[in-house]
Amino acid sequence: MIVQECNLSLDELLKFDGVMAAGIFSPEGKLVEYKSRDEMPKEMAEMTAKFCGAVNLMFDALASAYTQLYKMNWVPQQNWMYSGGDWTVMISGTRGVFVDKSKADLKKLFMALGMC
Repeated sequence: MIVQECNLSLDELLKFDGVMAAGIFSPEGKLVEYKSRDEMPKEMAEMTAKFCGAVNLMFDALASAYTQLYKMNWVPQQNWMYSGGDWTVMISGTRGVFVDKSKADLKKLFMALGMC
């Protein structure tokens, strides 16, 4: 269960260097809203939302199990990031960004997402 998440607007998120798209998705992975700098196709945004919803569910299950079984506090889920090749996805709750990592300060961006 996600209690706190970033509340920066999509326009605010797009102002960060390297952010190519920003979006909001439902907990089930349905695209709610998105904006992009270079016209990310809606189909790509919808697929990304499904991926992010699925990953959130997986991390919620893992966090609950670790918290219950091993008495390690992993809840509530706050943020996660995937980085591969030239791209990074950063998620805070059900809001996230699609980033060209060669143009971004990932640490600054992750801090902004995590401190909302």
